[in-house]
Amino acid sequence: MATQDMTFAIPEDVASQLVAVRAEVRSELVAAALRKTLLERQLQQDWEAEMLAGCETIHADPDIANLELEMDALSGDGLDEHPWEQPASR
Repeated sequence: MATQDMTFAIPEDVASQLVAVRAEVRSELVAAALRKTLLERQLQQDWEAEMLAGCETIHADPDIANLELEMDALSGDGLDEHPWEQPASR
């Protein structure tokens, strides 16, 4: 497998632990940790996208919208808007 040299900063305590590992396995150790973290991050992003799509589908259903209006009326909170309908603050 092709490799690429990279330069980046890591916290001193992590660097100390990495330096303590045999030089022959350092790159392998870092690559494995990065693979695992990047895969977990991608799975989380995929899950979030799937949940958002599901919410959008549910909220597009007129029966669900009517049910929400009924529940809002029962709650008596006086809110006319839903948080997911408001633009995101920056």
